[in-house]
Order: sequence, then structure tokens, then C-alpha cells
Amino acid sequence: MSITTGPGTGTTGTGPGTTPAADGSAGTTALGRMRALARAELVLLGRTKGTLVAALFVPLVLPFSVYSTIDRVDLEEQGLSVGSMLLPSVIGFSLLFAVYSSMVSVYAARREDLVFKRLRTGELRDAEILAGAALPAVAIGLVQSLVLVTACALLLDLDAPSAPHLAVLGLLLGLVMWPALAAVTAIFSRSVEGAQVAAMPLMLASMIGSGTFVPLEVMPDRLASVLELLPLTPIITLIRGGWTGDLPASEALGALATAMAWTVVAVFAVKRWFRWEPRR
Repeated sequence: MSITTGPGTGTTGTGPGTTPAADGSAGTTALGRMRALARAELVLLGRTKGTLVAALFVPLVLPFSVYSTIDRVDLEEQGLSVGSMLLPSVIGFSLLFAVYSSMVSVYAARREDLVFKRLRTGELRDAEILAGAALPAVAIGLVQSLVLVTACALLLDLDAPSAPHLAVLGLLLGLVMWPALAAVTAIFSRSVEGAQVAAMPLMLASMIGSGTFVPLEVMPDRLASVLELLPLTPIITLIRGGWTGDLPASEALGALATAMAWTVVAVFAVKRWFRWEPRR
């Protein structure tokens, strides 16, 4: 990977540190710099086969496991259906694997390879570096979610969402929150391999306790009230409520507040403790 940097002049080369020379447009604006970084990051993501396979295909396989699980649960008693249960779950899996898991690896790898350190000597600001690196994973997560939602709607004969603004809000919050949480997780990782280990606790807790496999409605009230505080739970709640249209305003506001709180805390932690140089 060849990267040349110079203070205040941006970067040139072929790696993720590349930004166009300041000769007109792309390299001179924040959006242009992030777009250039995102293009380079997308190329590198395509070369990382393991991360790419996990991001693209795992969310497509997991819904079959969810279907076999929820098929044994009496959903009608809870006012749910297989479709309204499965559809938010597949979006949750996309956020966990296509966005969160892949970004933990990307952030750790770019830090350990000194890419972030070199990028900071150029025009890119810290927020632009992290956001630009996250754009490919966020785009994959968005497209994947839309494809999965369309497939679920067609295969399970779902009606159009009753409150689409809640579903859209839930998805957008997830696409902002999980890259920030990935950056927080990368703080505790000394290597790419360690990053995957560090990501597992939150992923497992979210998969098991956020209503993806088993709805919170069938759990004891005290346990459900605790699980509602997990970062994926408000996303699932908003998307499911947006589709069914039976989410009370108080619960919607509570889910929104929980998601916003996780996002704010994650952004604060990244600003305060994110490491830009390798952890030796």
C-alpha cells in the first residue's frame, strides 16, 4: 500500500489514505474527502474475503434459523405474526454483521496498519476519517436491509407498513449508531483478531435479547425491561412498530430516547478515547 502524505495538503496514492489533489472539488470539501476515502475503503473491503462474506451472506442465512424458532412461539397471543417478527430481525442481523462486525475489523485494521495515523497528517479531520471508512459498510447494510425487507414482504405476504416513518427512523438510527459502537469496540482491540473477539459479547447479547429470535412480550416483565436497554432493541421496536402500527407514542419515544442515548454515549467515547495509533 503506497501512501504519501503532507501536512495540510491531503494525501495521494493508492490506499485508503488517498484523497484527490486539491485541484478543483473532491479533495477540498468534507463530502469529497469522505467520498474519496470511501471509494478506497470499498476496494479494500472487496479484497478482505472473510469480512465481505460475513457482511453479505450471514444476514441472508440467519433468517432461516429465526423462522424455525419463532414458528414454535404463539405469536398470535402477543398480537404478532411471523412476518412482523421476522422482518425487523433480518434488518437487525444486517446491522450487526454488515455494519457493526465488519466496521470493528476495519477500524482495528486501519489503526494497526498506521493508515489512520497517516490520514490525520492531511486534510481529513478525525470525524471524516471514521465516517468515510464506515460509508461502504453503511451502504451495504442499507441496500441489504432494503433487499431483505422486500423479500420478506413478498414471501410472507406482508402489507405495507402502517407507520413507515417509524420504520425509516429505526433503520437510520441503526445505521448511525452501530458504526459508532464499532469504533468504541475497536478501542479495546489490539488486533483484527482481537476486534472480532471484542465484538462478540454485544453481538450475542443483541441477537439473543433484543427480540430477534424471541419477542420480548413473552419474557418476564423484569427481564424484558432490562433487555429493552440493549442498543439493538429500540431499533427492532421502532421497525416492528412502524410495520404493525400498534406502537404507542410513549413506547416509540422511549425507544427513540434509548437509541439516541446509545449514539451520544458512543460518539462521546470515540472522541474521548479512540486510539489513532497501534496498541502495542
